[in-house]
Amino acid sequence: MGRPRYIWGTAAVATAGIVGGLLLTTGSDQPDKGTDGDGKPGPVTSQARTAALTAGEQGTSAALKQERTEPFSMLGITWNDPSARVDGTIEARTRAAGSGQWSQWLRLDGSGGQGEASAERGGTEPAWVGPSDGVEVRVTAGGRTSDRLPAGLRLDMIDPGKAATGGTGAMEPAAYAVDAPDDPSESPDPTAGQPADTPPEETPAGDDPTTEPVESGTPAESTPPSQAPSSSAPASPPPSTTPSPSPSASATGPKAPPSTAPRPAIVSRAGWGADETLSPEAPDYLPGGKIKAVVVHHTAESNNYTCAEAPAIVRGIYAYHVKQLKWKDLGYNFLVDKCGTVYEGRKGGVDLPVMGAHAYGFNSETTGISVLGTYTDVAPSDAALTSVARIAAWKLGQYGVDPAGTATLTAGDSGSNYARKTWAKGAKLSLPAIHGHRDGFNTQCPGNAYYAKLPTVRAWAAGPVTGLAIKSVTGAGLSGTTYYTQGAITVGWTATTPSALIGAYEILVDGQPVTKAAGTATSAKATLTPGSHQVQVRATHQSGRTAVSAAATVVAETTAPTFPTKPALALRAGTVNTTAVPVTLSWKAADNTALKEVRLTAPAAATYGPTATSAALTAASGAATTWSLTAYDQAGNTGTAAVSGTPVIVQETAATKTGTWAGKSSASYLGGQSLGSSTKNASLTWTFTGRSVAWLVSRASTSGQADIYIDGTKAARVDLQSATTKYRDAIWTTNWPTSAKHTIKIVVVGTAGRPAVTTDGIVYLK
Repeated sequence: MGRPRYIWGTAAVATAGIVGGLLLTTGSDQPDKGTDGDGKPGPVTSQARTAALTAGEQGTSAALKQERTEPFSMLGITWNDPSARVDGTIEARTRAAGSGQWSQWLRLDGSGGQGEASAERGGTEPAWVGPSDGVEVRVTAGGRTSDRLPAGLRLDMIDPGKAATGGTGAMEPAAYAVDAPDDPSESPDPTAGQPADTPPEETPAGDDPTTEPVESGTPAESTPPSQAPSSSAPASPPPSTTPSPSPSASATGPKAPPSTAPRPAIVSRAGWGADETLSPEAPDYLPGGKIKAVVVHHTAESNNYTCAEAPAIVRGIYAYHVKQLKWKDLGYNFLVDKCGTVYEGRKGGVDLPVMGAHAYGFNSETTGISVLGTYTDVAPSDAALTSVARIAAWKLGQYGVDPAGTATLTAGDSGSNYARKTWAKGAKLSLPAIHGHRDGFNTQCPGNAYYAKLPTVRAWAAGPVTGLAIKSVTGAGLSGTTYYTQGAITVGWTATTPSALIGAYEILVDGQPVTKAAGTATSAKATLTPGSHQVQVRATHQSGRTAVSAAATVVAETTAPTFPTKPALALRAGTVNTTAVPVTLSWKAADNTALKEVRLTAPAAATYGPTATSAALTAASGAATTWSLTAYDQAGNTGTAAVSGTPVIVQETAATKTGTWAGKSSASYLGGQSLGSSTKNASLTWTFTGRSVAWLVSRASTSGQADIYIDGTKAARVDLQSATTKYRDAIWTTNWPTSAKHTIKIVVVGTAGRPAVTTDGIVYLK
């Protein structure tokens, strides 16, 4: 067993042990909280442990099962040859610390860890598994008989440490424990991990793995970013968004050019607790000094992390890349969690063209952005995709590259991609300016679901704003496809481009801007002059590109609706009692543009459509009632009208009688009584002053017929027969345009077999 080796300036006692066959190294007596010499919080302790996998027969399988380990939260499988890959399956599962529950099997991508030429080992991407104290691994080669697993397979476990507060605020001091080999000749070279894929600019191959990098200049203190961070806060507040402490170039090195896009907020390396003693080498910069493309990645781990755990995940990836794969620093230039928080990756200045180790063969012309998680089946969150688009737009905007365009990249080594396209060293490849890792390397990264979202990321980064549409015009009524307003409106809109990438909105009226709003706004106010107008929304992307919505027709007008036919009231057929006399209210409303509705406001409330001209209502007998109507047009203008009336019930006893009539008593009759006759030509006559009258009867299957005379003229013959018994039935009505004195006379016909006529009187409207 090798002796533990620590890279840190504080004394520590190391313990090492075998637990169930696993080689473990732990740091002990470490302070829980630490500070730098100036009293500020220091970086966070990380630890690494390894265990060799037991190979099966013929070298086609390997496995490791362990019921108990020291705590860890991230794992990866590595092997001796950094250029090798595993075409079969690599799976691991872990036991959750505390609960003892075993996870489902997690499949790891075996495409290799050859991020930079100086890598000493190949490996999967590290997988975040959360606090764990047990692990099981199984590896199987591909199905071909010639397939063999690479030599030196081992499990690498990372404990990224915790901040002093348990979060990402004050950091613990750094002490990184690794297994030191028994053979001193196998001790890691302190200079190992420096990229060797940065040939001189005149070398045709962009990432020559045999050429030493050309230093762009001695790194100095970081220069201010080219643009201030956007005011848009990430979905999860970052622990630190101060400018990166990692060095920018000196006066002889690369400069930070201004960008056409604003810089998003970025958590610095100090903010996520980077232990800079792990990667003391100076950063390298792109030999041409220009970023031509952005390569997007996923970290191929669980998506079940919380965003508070993201800094620890970044620390774990950093430890895995540097100490397990022997890279000089974290491979990605930027990392993004699922809440959209952006983290500085490889040091050297976020605003400078730092050489990463994320896309072997193309590192010298690209910058790398990785989203924490695995996105084979599920796409990253919109918050994460938004941040990827913002970083890509900012970095490409520094070098005049259109995020929606293409870039011609020079291959630093021969290779092939996920689509089985191959190329030779020095070949020129045309790739999208924002493309997936799989486009330049034979890997599934960034996962099928994420890869399918790349057109969206490009559109968001490049502009113009997509999906722009007016969704509402409040302060206006809609009739068909036209809005009507008195003048003041609020226009609401939607867009599929995230607001963080939008500079501003404007409301256009007949093509001219009248109102400006922030890129985060979803509505704005405007006031229109009388007349018909075309209203649109114009969105300006952060790139300066504009998009204009489809137009909405909005008519501004202030003319009130009218009642060309004034409201009128008349009696109608139906059952009568003293509190509910059936009446019909009629009207005719009109508007010069678009009538919306007519509302009855008294004595009751009701709303009628623009084509309605009457309503069946009831009124109390003997009570003077005013019926008030208000007409509304689509613009909100109103006009009013009213009519009054008093229904009056006149009992049958008040009539002048001829012939034989007999009184009847029942609670079902008005007043408890009625008159009935079976004598032909027997009559009842009432005189009244009003504009509407109704005759009230009782009806049954044996009821007969009666003739009705108005003002001496026969108006109708009415049959009272009914299959069901009815009382107080207004069987017949007539109306006049104005109130006047009238007579109504009822004459019994004497119908054969059913001569009986029973009446409850009349009701008239005065």
